[in-house]
Amino acid sequence: MHLRIHYVNTGTVKESGEKHKGSVEIPNLSEENEVDDTEINVSKKKGEGDVLKDLMRTEGTTKVREALRDYLKALKTEFTLGMILPTKATVGQELAAERKLSGNTVQDSVSPQPLDILGVKIPTVKIFMREIFNSPADELYSVFTTKELVQKFSKCPAVIEAEKGGKLQMFDGCVSGEYAELVPSQRIVLKWRCRSWPDEHYATVALNFKDLAAQTELQLECKGVPVSNEDSTRQCWKKQYFEEIRILLQQSKDNME
Repeated sequence: MHLRIHYVNTGTVKESGEKHKGSVEIPNLSEENEVDDTEINVSKKKGEGDVLKDLMRTEGTTKVREALRDYLKALKTEFTLGMILPTKATVGQELAAERKLSGNTVQDSVSPQPLDILGVKIPTVKIFMREIFNSPADELYSVFTTKELVQKFSKCPAVIEAEKGGKLQMFDGCVSGEYAELVPSQRIVLKWRCRSWPDEHYATVALNFKDLAAQTELQLECKGVPVSNEDSTRQCWKKQYFEEIRILLQQSKDNME
């Protein structure tokens, strides 16, 4: 990615009141490169203001790298949550797959379901996943229904109104919906969507908690996911939810010991 940023300074460090224009050019911006190794070129239009140019090359470069870190982090989150909308090529497709994932995932399967939207049939899928967590069911249930815990594992501000009809918003608005059913320590049903999905289209997510003494089996069933977003939705739950929740639960366990 090649990025060019134009800047205007309405006064030099000496506060002369003069206006200076220039640009900051980043020719090799990529998530594969470390931000600290990213090349940043600073240029300024002809005229006085070399002090300003030197300042932009030192302190200005540091500020630009800080902004790039935030930008790349946000970009990865958007991509993980699914930024590809349905295309004509996906309309009418039929998908049926049975997959097994490594690690603690026991099973992951998908099946196609058509959905009528504005008279056009858009194929959707049902995702089923099972995960094992080394925590009792009530503790795992609270991670999905307590605002402070949701914000900890998602690392973003969140809206969590854990009651029937209550709102849900996470990952800077990339995920939203509402709580449709809550049975403490046993079951949560959500209306759930990613921001990149067709407007007003929601999947139905059912989370069932099976207590296994010191462990909990979490069964996830997600109905109505657009076919083109099937992979990104699965990755969202696996990476953004399950893996981060495991880290949070382990940290809580370590702090108690």
